[in-house]
Amino acid sequence: MTGLLRQTGMCLRHSRLKSGGVRSGHFGASMSRRTCGSVLLLLLSSVSLAAQSTALATPSHPEVWNWEAVKNRFELNNPTLLAAKLNIDEQKAQEITAHLRPNPTLTISADGTQVTPSRGVWQPFAGTFVSPGVSYLFERRNKRNLRYDAARQGTAISTAQQADSERILLFNLRSAFVGILQAKAILKIAQDNLDYYDKILKVSHDRFQAGDIAQIDLDRLELQRLQYQSDLQTALVNLRTTKINLLAMLDDRRAVDSFDVDGPFDFADDLRTVDDYRKDALDARPDLRAAVLSIQQAQTNYQLAQANGSIDPTVGVWFTHNGSFNNPDALNTIGASVSIPLRIFDQNQGEKLRTKIDIKRNEKLKEGVETQVYSDVDSAYATLASDVELLKPYRRQYLQQAVRVRDTVFFSYQHGGASLLDFLNAESEYRTVELSYANLIGSYLTAAAQLNLAVGREVIP
Repeated sequence: MTGLLRQTGMCLRHSRLKSGGVRSGHFGASMSRRTCGSVLLLLLSSVSLAAQSTALATPSHPEVWNWEAVKNRFELNNPTLLAAKLNIDEQKAQEITAHLRPNPTLTISADGTQVTPSRGVWQPFAGTFVSPGVSYLFERRNKRNLRYDAARQGTAISTAQQADSERILLFNLRSAFVGILQAKAILKIAQDNLDYYDKILKVSHDRFQAGDIAQIDLDRLELQRLQYQSDLQTALVNLRTTKINLLAMLDDRRAVDSFDVDGPFDFADDLRTVDDYRKDALDARPDLRAAVLSIQQAQTNYQLAQANGSIDPTVGVWFTHNGSFNNPDALNTIGASVSIPLRIFDQNQGEKLRTKIDIKRNEKLKEGVETQVYSDVDSAYATLASDVELLKPYRRQYLQQAVRVRDTVFFSYQHGGASLLDFLNAESEYRTVELSYANLIGSYLTAAAQLNLAVGREVIP
């Protein structure tokens, strides 16, 4: 690139010499019009490539995600959620195992081999015969279907538990999303306050030049600007931190500045009654559904334990190529047997008792989960209702009053009707009101996400 620039300079110099009537024999011989044209063409191409490289290196407009886009990315990429879904596939694989029939048993036995000589004759394999046989265990009392039912109920429990895990993870995701919206709102407030204060400083400088205010008052105003600069930098750091947390939950390694989120940062005061949310929670909470399914599985396991205490016969048949002692002419014979375990001592008593107790245990756990559901809904509803009651007067009067007081006091200060202390107090009060409102909106949105978590589905968008 440097060489091209040097040659381009030589071309321009040659053009000036030629237009001025100065002849340069050696230079003119070494630098023709065609050569200069080629150099200029190469220079333009290099500049174009450099501009394209700069455009590629410079990040484009950040990609904007709404809540649905964030949730879809979370469901596709979060490793914890994906691992929980694989657990369901494992449970389905256990259903296959539980529904399998017992395998038959193939037995091959050999008999009739001579071990010691008899009467001087020793033919060890002359009388050896091989007898193949097959046996099969017949399960009674519907054991196979009970195992299969218990495995399917286990899959249903795992599905409900996975939904409960997703419910908690989505709350964490929604909290991170709300945190970004809140950080953006506070950043905008900090930037607006700094811009407004800079205008005040400009007016104050003009008044100082005109002799309306003293140097000490101007110094105090300039020192106060440090607070607004600090607020702006703190807001920037908080915004980047919350965006980093969101990317970690999405398992996304992109740059922080390459994306942004967008969504409503406001509140709604049309809440339903707490009883309505309680009813919704009883129908939608996956942990309560898992507790109910655990009771059903415990009952199935008790029936299976009862069935496992029954007798399962094993039937076997075999074939023999050898003479029968009772019938020397029967060379090919078959036999059969039935094996029945005598359950005198082991009748599966321990497992029967354990599964019976397990039913009562799961019933108690279900009652505890139901109580926890009511507690979660009531607590989240109380927080949400409190935030709504606090936000109503802000929307109705506090925000407008803060702006009106600040502008009025500034106008009075500008015309000598208010002191510097009055103006700084009014500016501080406006800043406090704006930040309190933004923090209350963030608290409201977090409480709404908490109520969605307590109910088990989205009841407040």
